[in-house]
Amino acid sequence: MMKELIRKLLEEIGEDPCREGLLATPDRVEESMRFLTRGYQQDIDEIINNAIFTEACDDMVIVKNIEFYSLCEHHLLPFYGKCHIGYIPKGKVFGVSKLARLVDCFARRLQVQERLTREVAKTVRGSIAAGGVGVVMEAQHMCMIMRGVEKQNSVMVTSSMLGSFRSDPATRAEFLRLIMH
Repeated sequence: MMKELIRKLLEEIGEDPCREGLLATPDRVEESMRFLTRGYQQDIDEIINNAIFTEACDDMVIVKNIEFYSLCEHHLLPFYGKCHIGYIPKGKVFGVSKLARLVDCFARRLQVQERLTREVAKTVRGSIAAGGVGVVMEAQHMCMIMRGVEKQNSVMVTSSMLGSFRSDPATRAEFLRLIMH
């Protein structure tokens, strides 16, 4: 079904889907779309896969510069950047790679950056009952760079602060200072 839609799209934009260079395009685009939106088929519990460990730690944990790639739900164009996650554990910590996998799972869905940021923060907090969570995402949006206003150097920054990251200015400031270094 998707391949037929892609062939029709090629025709609608004035292309010949039977042209040599486009013959396999519907197959390639379908494969690409399934990869870029694979987050819909992923289960958060399976991603975490019991990689939550008991640890007598209540100091801030930060993983920064997690690369992510997503598709804007308004234009189906990419946006990409870096995600920084901090949390205050209350006896439970994540296996570090799981945070990157969580970001990928939510990024590999049609998204807006604001929701993506909140989804990551809520999942981190809910999974380990963290005392606080901070997530900051910085991204460039191709819908703004290559069409529309065509602003090449624009970067969108979103944040979601939960628990002590929201209620305690010192915790929030420490997190923001550490991710900027």
